[in-house]
Amino acid sequence: METLESLTQLTAMVRTSPKYRAIAPELVHLIGSQELAKRNNLKAAVKATKNKLHQITGAYWQGKPDYGEWLDLLQRASAEDNTPDQKLLHTTCRTLMAHHASTRERLPILREFYNVLFAGLPPIRSVLDLACGLNPLTIPWMGLPAGAHYTACDINGEQMAFLGEALPLLGVTGKAVVCDLLQEVPQEPVDVALLLKTIPCLEQVDRAIGSRLLREINASVLIVSFPAQSLGGRNKRMVDTYSSHFATLLSAVVGHWEVEQFSFPTEVVFRLHQLHVQ
Repeated sequence: METLESLTQLTAMVRTSPKYRAIAPELVHLIGSQELAKRNNLKAAVKATKNKLHQITGAYWQGKPDYGEWLDLLQRASAEDNTPDQKLLHTTCRTLMAHHASTRERLPILREFYNVLFAGLPPIRSVLDLACGLNPLTIPWMGLPAGAHYTACDINGEQMAFLGEALPLLGVTGKAVVCDLLQEVPQEPVDVALLLKTIPCLEQVDRAIGSRLLREINASVLIVSFPAQSLGGRNKRMVDTYSSHFATLLSAVVGHWEVEQFSFPTEVVFRLHQLHVQ
């Protein structure tokens, strides 16, 4: 059924929903194109597109984000002399991160998570957080040096506007940009790139995206994770499944890598160093 007119109409219909109005239109366009190609009914294609967007992003949110109130809370945690109240900042960030399933699962292990994954690395001057969700709110636990630059990337414009204002309150310089990894991978060189529990979501739209991301991300160290349990808390041998899947993805990428695997209660993590072979 797909025509330019029907695809334009589908995109407009999906983005009239408050839940999806801030989603990058390029992503709605891509998923809508796939769904229109499967069926001859515009209404059914709109429903299927919304369902896919829910699986990729909507299912992870608890309630509707109030970004204005959230920013006020973060600002209150910053003293007038720009010296944050660390205890209040940590409490505030934890409260906000509880609204998103991915970061909510990480709350009990935050300090251990970064202590382990950043251990032994050179000073981290730049970070690229891909499909970030609310993960930039974990910056206070990262131990980044003064002057570190942080780039956050995700598909929701309202979310990225909030994070763009939040970054300086969290003690870093940086930017938050809307980007659709299914269509373009940021090419900026960074010390560390984070790709946390993202590949399985994107593979629902593009089965080849995993190896492409591993090939194109320009980072000295790439940290990739996969969920160890479902959103409902069930463990269906997910660690074994994703470990095997990641090995397959990596085998398709040309290059020499040092790969380390770490296990946490809610996710399995791979830390990759690209080796320069002479």
